[in-house]
Amino acid sequence: MAGTQKTPGLISFTPSASALQQVYGLLFEAYGEQHWWPGETPFEIIVGAVLTQNTAWVNVEKAIANLKSAHRLTLDALIGLDNDALAELIRPSGYFNIKARRLKSLCEFLHAGGGVSAFDRVPIAVLRKDLLGVHGVGRETADDILLYAYNRPVFVIDAYTRRIFSRLGLARGDEDYEVLRQGFEQALGPNVEQFSEYHGLIVRHAKDFCSKKPRCSGCCLAEICEFK
Repeated sequence: MAGTQKTPGLISFTPSASALQQVYGLLFEAYGEQHWWPGETPFEIIVGAVLTQNTAWVNVEKAIANLKSAHRLTLDALIGLDNDALAELIRPSGYFNIKARRLKSLCEFLHAGGGVSAFDRVPIAVLRKDLLGVHGVGRETADDILLYAYNRPVFVIDAYTRRIFSRLGLARGDEDYEVLRQGFEQALGPNVEQFSEYHGLIVRHAKDFCSKKPRCSGCCLAEICEFK
């Protein structure tokens, strides 16, 4: 099943479409639709993409709830907050002072560009490059925003993806982010709905079974997993 070249110094990720679809099918059969990413508006999704850095989603939900209660979950309202006030509202998400600065930088970028909806028709490559130029926006955060806020066919790579697919024998786990992202996208073809569900299923499975210390008994991927 291996889909990674293991030549020293050259790591590629070229999984077959059938292998990735098999994993997707087994996960979907086990868990059903995940409707990921949770968020009522594109802007809420964008905010969540920053707040979820280095924390569990339950903490993000608390921070989002604080912003909603304070009537600050809009682009103009967040820009109007000073960093200390914003940090206090998002305190449950952890690293709140750092995230406040990052969130303000992203909001200023969006505001300067004409607002959230103004980016709807910007080409993927251009928008991704611009997002990566914003302070505190890395590749995973940028791709979260592209896929879930702007419905662009970009496959999000996170630590759960690396863990699961290395244990399956489809990846090594230490590939560059872009190598993994492009491998998924090229094998599956552009499909926003599937990319969204696939990522949600990966998150669900990593939490329920494929944690750092895996619970292999009852795992829906056990029959195709090399780790066990």
